[in-house]
Amino acid sequence: MSSLRLGVLISGSGTNLQAIIDATEAGTLDARVVLVISSHESARGLERAAKHGIEGVFVDRAAFDSPRAYNQHLRNLLQEREVDLVVMAGYMRLLGKEVLDAFPMKVVNLHPALLPSFPGAHGIRDAFEYGVKVTGVTVHFADEVFDRGPIIAQEPVRIEEDDTLESLEAKIHEVEHRLYPAAIQLIAQGRVSVEGRRVRIAPPA
Repeated sequence: MSSLRLGVLISGSGTNLQAIIDATEAGTLDARVVLVISSHESARGLERAAKHGIEGVFVDRAAFDSPRAYNQHLRNLLQEREVDLVVMAGYMRLLGKEVLDAFPMKVVNLHPALLPSFPGAHGIRDAFEYGVKVTGVTVHFADEVFDRGPIIAQEPVRIEEDDTLESLEAKIHEVEHRLYPAAIQLIAQGRVSVEGRRVRIAPPA
């Protein structure tokens, strides 16, 4: 079985992209990042891609006259590189149906809270300010609504009495960098199936 070809979408520093690249190079993730697409020209994630010899592309939303045209361009880039799985790693835009329909249940996203709690762009801060004792990280399939798709994996993170927002962010990111490659590896192993909203994980072969 050949390794999974990943197309990674980013908007910023690309720390989760780096974790995925590191896992592929360490052999713990049977996949290869073949394309990185950024919604920001100055995103550090593009530098990370270049350092590892991975093609990186900045796609300017303002250059397209409609969201549909923008998403069609993303779809074409991903299809031209024969991507098997689209990985959203800090990508701060909602993917359109043009991409989602072309990659059904082949688009994954990471969220820094235990969905369905605290969706949106500020999941860590929202959980901290709400005062919950446990938050965490969620990996899920993406659909046309932010943070709604079927859940692949979750890991809890306790909020201790002496935690600050900054210390909680550090704990969340540590889990993200471990959980995301592990969840992608389940897909690479063919162990993931979806029944309605329930994602089934088959035991190792």
